[in-house]
Amino acid sequence: MLPSLPRSNAALAARDLAVLWHPCTQMHDHETLPLLPIVRAEGVWLHDADGGRYLDAVSSWWTNVFGHRHPRLVAALKDQLDVLDHVMLAGFTHEPALELAEELVRVTPTGLSRVFYADNGSSAIEVALKMSFHYWRNLGRGTKQRFIALSGSYHGETLGALSVTDVALYRDTYAPLLLQPLFTPSPDTYLAEPGETARDVAARRLAELRVLLEQHAAQTCAVLIEPLVQCAGGMRMHDASYLTGLRALCDEFEVHLIADEIAVGFGRTGTLFACEQGHIAPDFLCLSKGLTGGMLPLSAVLTTEAVYAAFYAEYASGKAFLHSHSYTGNALACRAALATLQLFRDEPVLARNRELAARLARELDPLRDHPNVADVRQTGLIAAVELVRDRATREPFPAQERRGLRVYRHGLAHGMLLRPLGNVVYFMPPYVIEPEQIDMMVRVARDGIAEAVR
Repeated sequence: MLPSLPRSNAALAARDLAVLWHPCTQMHDHETLPLLPIVRAEGVWLHDADGGRYLDAVSSWWTNVFGHRHPRLVAALKDQLDVLDHVMLAGFTHEPALELAEELVRVTPTGLSRVFYADNGSSAIEVALKMSFHYWRNLGRGTKQRFIALSGSYHGETLGALSVTDVALYRDTYAPLLLQPLFTPSPDTYLAEPGETARDVAARRLAELRVLLEQHAAQTCAVLIEPLVQCAGGMRMHDASYLTGLRALCDEFEVHLIADEIAVGFGRTGTLFACEQGHIAPDFLCLSKGLTGGMLPLSAVLTTEAVYAAFYAEYASGKAFLHSHSYTGNALACRAALATLQLFRDEPVLARNRELAARLARELDPLRDHPNVADVRQTGLIAAVELVRDRATREPFPAQERRGLRVYRHGLAHGMLLRPLGNVVYFMPPYVIEPEQIDMMVRVARDGIAEAVR
C-alpha cells in the first residue's frame, strides 16, 4: 500500500511541480501563479484540496457540456466496465462503437454515412487532411496536395493540424516543420468595414475566396472551417451565410469541405451542429470535446459514401486508408458518447440552451458601453468580450501586459474559472448551469475586467 501523503493545495502543487509539465503553460509562471489542485468535481463545480470551489465557466476546455460527473454518464461507464473495457478495432468490432456510429450518422447532416474514430480533436483533423488528400490520389488527381484555411483559424497542435492553424502563438515556432497551406481572409464580423452587416462581410470574404480557388483549385484538396465561431483564435464569429456560400464554392471548384466542429458541435451554437445553420453538409465533419460529455478522450470523423468508395478496393490496389490509433473506438469512450447523445434525445437541451443564451446576453449587455470593450459577441452559449486599450481606435493592450491573466486571477479569487484567450474574456459554461449562476459568472468577470484595465 502506498504511504498516505499530505493532500492540501500546497502539498499537491509541490509534488506536481516536481514532475509534471503542463499543456499551454510557461511553467515559470507557477513561481508566482499558484497551481490549483482539483480533487473533486460535480455539476458546474470544481473543488480543490483546501475546500474551495470554482464554477467551471469554460467547461474545462469546452468538453464537459453536461457538467462534471453527470449521473447518467457515470452510470453508463460503470455498466460498460462490467462488460468490456477495450479491444482493438482492426478486425474486431463491439456494440458501443457500432451503436455510436449509427447514432452519429442519424443525427449529423444528411449525406454523412461513414464514421472513422480517433482519440482527440487534433487527431480528427489529421484524419480528415490525410483522407481528403488520399481520396484525390486514389482518383488519379495527385496534384491536389494543398489545403485552404481561414486567417485566425485554429485546428490543433499536431503537425498536420498545426499546419492549417493561423495563430502565431502556436504556429511560428514550428513553421519549418509544417505544410504550406493557403489562408483566405476570415469572415470575422469584428473586422467589418463601416456600414457592413455580418452578411456583407461574409459575401465579401466569399468573393475573395472565389479568386483564390480560381487560381489554386487544381492543387487544393479541401477548405477547412470552424463553422460560426473560430474559438481558440479569439472567439471570432461569422454569419451562417458564409457556410452556405462556402459549400457552393467547394462544389463548383471540386474541393472538399472539412468542418471542424470539435469545439462548436453538440448544441454549443444553438443547433446540434453549427453546419445546420448554413443548411449544409460538409464532406468531412470532425467531432470531439463534447462528444463524450468530457468524460473520456474520443473523436470521430464523418464522411460520405463517395469518399469511402474511393478507398474500397482489393488490397493489392494500395488504396486502403492505413491510419490507426491504439485506442480507436475505445468501448468506454463510445459508451460515454452514447449516453451523452441520449441526453440530447431525452431532455430539451437545445431549448434550455437558448434560454440560457438569452440570459447570458442580457447580463453581458452593459459591457457594450465599457470604455475598454471593443466588442461583445455571442453565438448560442459562446460569448466573448474583447478588451482594448482604446475603444474608439480598437488599439489593443500590449500582449506582454497579460490583462487576461488578471481576469483569470480575479476569477479564481472569487470562485470562478475564467481562462481568457489573450485579451478576450469568453464564456462557454456547461449546459447544466442555472440562470443565477450565469449572473454570478458575468458579475465576477465584469469585476475582473474592471481590475484588469486599470
